[in-house]
Amino acid sequence: MTEDWSAVAQAINQRVKELGLRQRELAERSQVSQAIVREIQQGRIHRRRSARTLEALSLALEWHPDHLMAVLEGHPPPRIGDPEASEDDELRTRLTVIERRLREITHRLDTMNANLAEVIGDRRDSRS
Repeated sequence: MTEDWSAVAQAINQRVKELGLRQRELAERSQVSQAIVREIQQGRIHRRRSARTLEALSLALEWHPDHLMAVLEGHPPPRIGDPEASEDDELRTRLTVIERRLREITHRLDTMNANLAEVIGDRRDSRS
């Protein structure tokens, strides 16, 4: 799953301008520290932010609770009044990510096993 933090920063900055908010006001409304708000607004994300942080910012910006998460994931944002993502949807998404990662790990292990078998076979051949 790709994450587009620059799109999140752009959406927040545009909305802050529309609402005439200052960064400090957004931090207070959302109960997110001003340092984190600044980091997200500037697109300098050094670690994954929680879904709760994005939800709090979305609500403070008068959007649907899942708005910024949708932007982050490259999906069209829901409108106010749309149902929130259910736990089942979240679990399905997480399961999809886990399955994809498991396939990647399995592929890597298969490649490593093939390479190891080749090296062991070459050693046996050179001893003969």
